[in-house]
Amino acid sequence: MAKEKINFEDEQVRLCYRHTTSHIMAQAVKKLWPDAKLAIGPAIDNGFYYDFDMEHKLNDQDLLKIQKEMKKIIQANYPLEKFVLPREEAVELMKAKGEVYKVELIEDLPEDETISFYKQGDFVDLCAGPHMEKTGQIKAVKLQSVAGAYWRGDSSRPMLQRIYGTCFPSQKELDEYLAKLEEAKKRDHRKIGKEMDLFALYEEGPGFPFFMPNGMIIRNELENFWKTEHRKRGYEEIKTPLILNEHLWRTSGHWDHYKDNMYFTKIDDEDYAIKPMNCPGSLLVYKRKMWSYRDFPVRMGELGQVHRHELSGALHGLMRVRTFTQDDAHIFMLPEQIKDEVIGVVKFIDDVYKMFGFTYHIELSTRPDDSMGTDEEWETAETALREAMEFIGVPYVVNEGDGAFYGPKLDFHLEDSIGRTWQCGTIQLDMQMPQRFDITYVGPDGEKHRPVMIHRVIFGSIERFIGILIEHFAGKFPLWLAPVQVKLLTVTEKFTDYALKIAQQFEEAGLRVKADIRNEKIGYKLREARNERTPYICIIGEREVEAGNLTVRSSKAGELGEMFPDELREKLLQEIADKSI
Repeated sequence: MAKEKINFEDEQVRLCYRHTTSHIMAQAVKKLWPDAKLAIGPAIDNGFYYDFDMEHKLNDQDLLKIQKEMKKIIQANYPLEKFVLPREEAVELMKAKGEVYKVELIEDLPEDETISFYKQGDFVDLCAGPHMEKTGQIKAVKLQSVAGAYWRGDSSRPMLQRIYGTCFPSQKELDEYLAKLEEAKKRDHRKIGKEMDLFALYEEGPGFPFFMPNGMIIRNELENFWKTEHRKRGYEEIKTPLILNEHLWRTSGHWDHYKDNMYFTKIDDEDYAIKPMNCPGSLLVYKRKMWSYRDFPVRMGELGQVHRHELSGALHGLMRVRTFTQDDAHIFMLPEQIKDEVIGVVKFIDDVYKMFGFTYHIELSTRPDDSMGTDEEWETAETALREAMEFIGVPYVVNEGDGAFYGPKLDFHLEDSIGRTWQCGTIQLDMQMPQRFDITYVGPDGEKHRPVMIHRVIFGSIERFIGILIEHFAGKFPLWLAPVQVKLLTVTEKFTDYALKIAQQFEEAGLRVKADIRNEKIGYKLREARNERTPYICIIGEREVEAGNLTVRSSKAGELGEMFPDELREKLLQEIADKSI
């Protein structure tokens, strides 16, 4: 078989490659369990899956068997041959094979839809394609797990068995990806969060995280940083209520476009909603007085708690919750100020992400099907975002149809230390809410005019950003964020007084310090402090007490040797001031 180069950087090639692998897996499963019924098998991010209805309960050993059978199919190098059938013949073919789910899929297709199949060896599957030319083009495959999945996501329909897998054009790429997955497991924020006593999730509040004292230190530091940086850039901070009358959400458009994700309550026999977003409250704040064109831009920042209904199966640690705090801001401006304000926010986001060591890419998300406003308004808004990005000179990609229902947006996808991407920051340009809330300003002509509005977040959600930071730093936070910044370990109890004296000096300087004066072996204390991911660990024994110094170890730089307390204190304070990572 001739060696060929597959351009796995091309998204369409990746999808084609993964989808072909899902067909190979389906063929292998049918070979091993002929009575298994096929459902669907799409390509997904980082791999593929296929759903099967079968009596045999699949386990890890079965995945190895399936993988072995897949290898045979790949080595056979079957061509993938497409053929088309009329609807009636397509249904008869699938009925003859006992593929009841495929029959249902065919019957649900539009009348004018072409019904195509792909054949490889003796295996035939209903599929729109496209695929690779031959099975032999698939080089490296790993089946990863089995999960339950309802047919068509409907809990009233049969529960199927879903096999997840991944594939790459070379074993080297597959090994690198699997190594990254193993590293991700070690960095799982739920695991580290428990070890460091940062947060917890209880059955009494699924999707509603509890923050422990250590987690609150991180959270407060992030929020204080947020407030300081916003003040520098001319934002004023506001706070709006959690619960507001239903009519407000009808005015904003959330009732029509978002009510399935909202929680509701009654007060004095009137309907109220727990806010899923902060923007309507900011609009009420704006409306409290008359504004002049000379007042613009008006920048309002809010660390606003919101509630959104997520299905229980979608909940995931701090990454997907039912309540979270958005680091929201709403900017009201003149139309001619749009470009400068967008540029200012892009630079702000860039400053913050670089400080944490994140790289990122930007997507311009355009008008969705479910949107408000005229074609002209959307064209104006999308053009303004494009022009701002082109002026800055930062590359971006267009994500067609993924804008908010009230306006286009720029989404910032940051990349963490092991190459995963997370959508956090966003800049949404809105010409609809100002109309719906009838907000105005007095122009130089003395007449009322309509301002333009930007919605934007940088962290996205405080909770999710903390989860991302836990995994990005593997719990080894920059010194300014670390719950405990320095730990003093005594070799024996007789050095307690010296340790407590140093601890007091450090605390008075504003450092977060703990003295471990327990009557435990120093090796045990040292291991415990390392497991707690304390940035600086100081050993205090007879030599240190006599010399009036400390033996210092950094979690990042290793052994630093002996340092005087004043010297170490100044070093730590400077590192905190610099927000070094």
